Amino acid sequence: MAYLIYLPTHQDGRGNLTVVEKVLPFEIKRSYYIYNVNSKRGGHRHIKTIQALICINGSCDIYVDSGKEKETFTLDRPDKCLIVNPEDWHTMDNFSKDSILFVFASEYYNIEDYIDEGYE
Repeated sequence: MAYLIYLPTHQDGRGNLTVVEKVLPFEIKRSYYIYNVNSKRGGHRHIKTIQALICINGSCDIYVDSGKEKETFTLDRPDKCLIVNPEDWHTMDNFSKDSILFVFASEYYNIEDYIDEGYE
């Protein structure tokens, strides 16, 4: 099942610096970001890919169904990171107008890694 981690953040008079280093449970092979969203995204799970989702600006909700558990996570801080496992069917929704969702993935893009059917 998906779970939250909090990324190390260094704060001083100049501002904040959040680091993604040696905290993810996989080696990063791909990264992308989603923004200017006007509808629900996702709606799939994977065979192999693990993902780390960070809403670096604004907020959004991530609904996750592992086939055994269901939970909705709100990402609303740039140091809050959701680890989504391959078996986690997920959708992203309720994006604030200014949201930017940054995603790290354990695998390169491969359409054959996607499973579009949810659990019953």
